[in-house]
Amino acid sequence: MKTLIALLLWLLLAAWSLPLALLALLLWPLVWLLALPFRLLAAILTLPLRLLGAGR
Repeated sequence: MKTLIALLLWLLLAAWSLPLALLALLLWPLVWLLALPFRLLAAILTLPLRLLGAGR
């Protein structure tokens, strides 16, 4: 479902401004790579809580 929403938002942006949509399409992998260490850090920090059952 998230993929469909992302696609629809990108198509809306492409209809509004194609160069901006293409720039977003080219920069998205870079943004994902920059956010990856923070996602890994969050997973490591929340791992003890999940193991202790605090998420239930």
